[in-house]
Amino acid sequence: MKKLIAVAATLVIAASAYADDYPDISIEDLKKAIDAKQVVVIDANGTEKWEAGHIPGAVNFDANNEKLASVLPKEKDALVVAYCGGPKCKAYKKAAKAAKELGYTNVKHLSAGISGWKKAGETVEKGS
Repeated sequence: MKKLIAVAATLVIAASAYADDYPDISIEDLKKAIDAKQVVVIDANGTEKWEAGHIPGAVNFDANNEKLASVLPKEKDALVVAYCGGPKCKAYKKAAKAAKELGYTNVKHLSAGISGWKKAGETVEKGS
């Protein structure tokens, strides 16, 4: 039994070491930040899905996106939120990592993603 508990404890510690580096933000808090114009939202779902519908004002992030620096604010502590399809989607990590590599220190993740945004009854923007 002691061996089983030790193994379980090791797994918990290992899992927490690999936990996401980006804190989650709720839909409600994101909406407040959008309304206050205090956030840059990055959609990491790919161009086709971005064109079909994204969070209003979200910038399209392509994995090879070189223009990201031009759409982010000069203040490196500005709020930057990346999202993708939903809670199980990990595509947001590339966008969040790109923002971090550009020196941004307040990068968060909307784990609900676009599916949660829609499920909450929020509007989406379509565009090209």
